[in-house]
Amino acid sequence: MSKYKNSLKLIISLTCITLILSLVLAINSYWSNGLMDQSEIIIKNVNFINTQNTIGSLGAIISEFLIRIFGVSTYFLILLICFVLIKTLFKSKNINLFQITTIHIFLIIWTCLTCSLLTNKIFSGKLGLSMSNTITPFIGKIGTIIFLLLTLLIAIILIFNIQKEHFYKLKQVTIMMLRFWNKKNTNPDNIIKENTSTKTTSTIKKSSVNETQNIAKELTSPGIIIEEIKEEDILNENTGDINKLEKKKIQYNFPNLEILTEYTENKISINEIEVETNKKLIEETLKDFKIDVVVKRATVGPTITLYEIIPDQGVKISKIKNLENDIALRIKAVGVRIIAPLPGKGTVGIEVPNQNPTIVSMKDVIASEKFQNSKFELPIALGKTISNETFVMDLTKMPHLLIAGATGQGKSVGLNAILCSILFKKHPNDVKFILVDPKKVELTLYNKIEKHFLAKLSDNSESIITDTKSVVKTLKSLCLEMDNRYELLKKAEVRNIQEYNIKYKQGKLSNNEDHQFLPYLILVIDEFADLIMTAGKEIEIPIARLAQLSRAIGIHLIIATQRPTTNIITGTIKANFPTRIAFRVIQGIDSKTILDTVGANQLIGRGDMLISTGSSLSRIQCAFIDTPEVEKLTNFIGSQNTQMNSFSLPEEGHKDNIPNEKNTDDRDPLFREAALLIVMHQQGSTSMIQRKLKLGYNRAGRIIDQLEYAGVIGPLEGSKGRKVLVENEEELNQII
Repeated sequence: MSKYKNSLKLIISLTCITLILSLVLAINSYWSNGLMDQSEIIIKNVNFINTQNTIGSLGAIISEFLIRIFGVSTYFLILLICFVLIKTLFKSKNINLFQITTIHIFLIIWTCLTCSLLTNKIFSGKLGLSMSNTITPFIGKIGTIIFLLLTLLIAIILIFNIQKEHFYKLKQVTIMMLRFWNKKNTNPDNIIKENTSTKTTSTIKKSSVNETQNIAKELTSPGIIIEEIKEEDILNENTGDINKLEKKKIQYNFPNLEILTEYTENKISINEIEVETNKKLIEETLKDFKIDVVVKRATVGPTITLYEIIPDQGVKISKIKNLENDIALRIKAVGVRIIAPLPGKGTVGIEVPNQNPTIVSMKDVIASEKFQNSKFELPIALGKTISNETFVMDLTKMPHLLIAGATGQGKSVGLNAILCSILFKKHPNDVKFILVDPKKVELTLYNKIEKHFLAKLSDNSESIITDTKSVVKTLKSLCLEMDNRYELLKKAEVRNIQEYNIKYKQGKLSNNEDHQFLPYLILVIDEFADLIMTAGKEIEIPIARLAQLSRAIGIHLIIATQRPTTNIITGTIKANFPTRIAFRVIQGIDSKTILDTVGANQLIGRGDMLISTGSSLSRIQCAFIDTPEVEKLTNFIGSQNTQMNSFSLPEEGHKDNIPNEKNTDDRDPLFREAALLIVMHQQGSTSMIQRKLKLGYNRAGRIIDQLEYAGVIGPLEGSKGRKVLVENEEELNQII
């Protein structure tokens, strides 16, 4: 069926392209042959006219009609039709139909009115003439032209989202161009050519140039390489939007859906005989216990069918709830679950597994309109609900996620679905993962995306953390990163990472060198129980601290475990993880440990799960993504060339170990080179060290701290840059 549908779509597309090209040819032909064709159409019968139009009499009639009404704006009308056809036929997510339509309607009206004032009436059409005859008597021809220019300027500002910061940057570029022009004019060759009337001014300019050259010679020595600072670098440093510029330079292609597999059995087929049989069995079973009910509706989902029943008046809901096992026995099904009552409805829900469950493919979930059009910061596509709707949540709203379930019930697949849904949606600059895998086999496929999406300790060669000691160091490092980020938010006077990044992109934090674009950090821990058994409080305490404080600064935790016991999922952990996912467990007590209620023990496995958001409990069929699909995705991302390096986490306790003048053992290997750069440029800037030495922000920040303790630069003075305390290399050698 899908094969014929694709063929039909291709035929329609080719037909539309042919018609549009014919229309363009007819209109183009009209400009040269229109007047002759017009007389032919008026005088003779349409069926027998002999026209000069390329597309014949039909082309002459259509082009005559369109140009008579819209004039030259007919081309914008054709372009609008093209966009509508592309959106309709190919479901393109990159086309905002409302925005495109609004822009083209404005262009049609604006062009018609402009042509009616400035050109021949044939170019404006009847639309332009009628508008001109309406507006011009009120404000005059000059007033109408001013009105047109004003509306055009407003439209450009709205369409391209121009802010006042762009005018500020334009001003900076203009100033630099003027400086460059002044430097060109003060060149000694140009000075010699000047008239004698300006000799005095020329002499002053020449002497100032010579003085600058002498100062440069004094600072220059064999150990220092003077590098010319380009105007573009100065502009980037002043605006502070370094990461934004880097993002533009990085050529990154988002993964396409062809990477994922489409399963043939992913369409829900409603077995009416099965549904009717179960309805009768439910009614008969409850009637045996003297409970009269009416089955109101049946909702068929991928894995289960929800039967909504209305009991007679006077029937206790708890009485129905206690009959779960009896109904399961009568229907001969495993995993019957009763929801009494259904939230927001006056019915009782009975969930019965389908005889032929449907696979929910990851491709189907990712391709859904709900996921593609989601405006969430960190969208997670988990699967489909009972009503076959795609279930999408925002990790930033959770803000942390706890996953538990018995072995082989779909926990690892669920973890892959969460990671892959973020990889399909987000740019490498926006999010970084810290992956912890004590089993050493579950998350190894993500090694390939180390430079794009992973964060790790700077001294750790492994991108996937596997040993307990490294996990403890990483958690402490994350706590330090959290504290550093809160300091940045405090300086920026904002409350969360979204406000901070918006302010940073707008250039409002440009004067403070400590500021940088902050990506989201997602800590993913598999086999959490193994870590707790091995390290205990060393793991639990930093996890609890991160869970309590890290939401505002963009650090989110996803923890998975096989053992949902109270010594693993403690009260401290549960209190800070309001969003929890439970796959099938063996006992009801395990379900209560995860969800604070029974139900997970009645699931049927194979990705069947319950998700609790604190206020509601939903049953979801998790999207299935196989290992080859994950491998294709990571290969696609990892194969893309990039100048990025994996995100470096700060070293825990590095501030206490910063060397002073007397201790040089722990200094960074690039300490001396960085010191020479700062003395040469007389500028104590973290961003300059980043750019010149090609370092990450955290390492450059540590070098700046070391230089401060060594006495090369002064402390940070609010929005001002650090003062350089050393004037030349000789003085620097004495200090270091």
